Amino acid sequence: MNIFEKIMTPSRVLVLGYALVILVGTILLTLPQATRDGMGLPLMNAAFTSTSAVCITGLVVVDTVTTFSLFGQWVILLLIQVGGLGFMTFATMFSIILGKRITLKDRLLLKEALNQVSVEGIVRLVKYVILISLAIEAIGAILLTWRWSYDMSWSKALYYGIFHSVSAFNNAGFELFGHSLSAYVGDPITNVTVMLLITLGGLGFIVLVNLYDIREKKLTLHSRLVLKVSGFLILIGAGIIFILEMSNPLTLGELPTDTKVWAAFFQSVTRTAGFNTIDISSLRDTTLLTMMVLMFIGASPGSAGGGIKTTTFITIMASVLNTFRSYPHVVLEGRTIPKDVIQKAWAITASGVFMIFIMTSILTVTENIDVFLLLFEVISALGAVGLSLGITSDLSSAGKVVIMVCMFMGRVGLLTLAFFLSQKAQKSSANLKYPEERILIG
Repeated sequence: MNIFEKIMTPSRVLVLGYALVILVGTILLTLPQATRDGMGLPLMNAAFTSTSAVCITGLVVVDTVTTFSLFGQWVILLLIQVGGLGFMTFATMFSIILGKRITLKDRLLLKEALNQVSVEGIVRLVKYVILISLAIEAIGAILLTWRWSYDMSWSKALYYGIFHSVSAFNNAGFELFGHSLSAYVGDPITNVTVMLLITLGGLGFIVLVNLYDIREKKLTLHSRLVLKVSGFLILIGAGIIFILEMSNPLTLGELPTDTKVWAAFFQSVTRTAGFNTIDISSLRDTTLLTMMVLMFIGASPGSAGGGIKTTTFITIMASVLNTFRSYPHVVLEGRTIPKDVIQKAWAITASGVFMIFIMTSILTVTENIDVFLLLFEVISALGAVGLSLGITSDLSSAGKVVIMVCMFMGRVGLLTLAFFLSQKAQKSSANLKYPEERILIG
């Protein structure tokens, strides 16, 4: 093994790979053909848009439908698809199509990209991921096209259906209406279709494959936890939003009761995706705080969504409860969770909180904007959500860079970045144990 192979660990390949895709997207969006005015997008805005698309966040500094030409919009859609499925998944797909052999190094990269514990069956998993994802996006596109064909021409409805289906399944939040989906706040077909796309995309590819193979084997512990925690978060989020906003005339107050229910559920589901059917900036502060918590938790491991992940959240909660009860082990669904998994969950959560504090602090220096608005923006970016209180386009160049960094960290993962920056510990020092001595805690 040469020095280059030692340096280029799987984590570093993934980080640099996403950075390269963002760079290519940036260059394409600066081309004259990418914008309606034929001028191309300025470099900073192009970089921001490319980062947002690849990191499936959805924060925008320019309006997608009025700024970008058809070419520019297709570039964004391709970046969303590559970012959502992962560039290694795409590379493997092309290798399979071309009949190339998938090497052990490729399999190790795929293991890292798909958050797996081994390389066994990894190529088969990739095939399932591609087929299931494209099938779900196709069904979503058909349903949205059918519904929107009543409001626009068939050709436009088809294009809008494809774009929003891909954007929703990949939890990206990019839209072409200019006001997200507020025109369909009470429309059952649009609401159900988009919510299902977001939910399925946020469950994680491993869970989707497990559900697909349910006739051959039962659900794994991971899948059961993801489904239960995701369902709980959707219900509790919808309930809180409904109760807090039902009398707010700027959000749910003026809507019929059934539409209020649709809007509350939609906003709870889209905690990972960035779409909205009501004015986010008009939500009450308590509702926004609830949204911040939901965005911070985010979607599930191996999915298109961001956040610390649902399984991390339930592991942390179980660990805290066990500490209070003085239980020696963390047990979920009749299974003991390994200590290294618990340590990883705490590391991810602590890193997330720390980065939110650091990035928000930097923005308070670079921007003359209320800290509450900045905090919401940072959590949205770090959680790869895309919801905003309307300040994204007002950020300075330095502020945009900070948000771009947050989006990038949210997509590749804080631990992956940490592994990217770190060197592997020497075995001799890693196995060395020093004498124990207690310190006071709390």
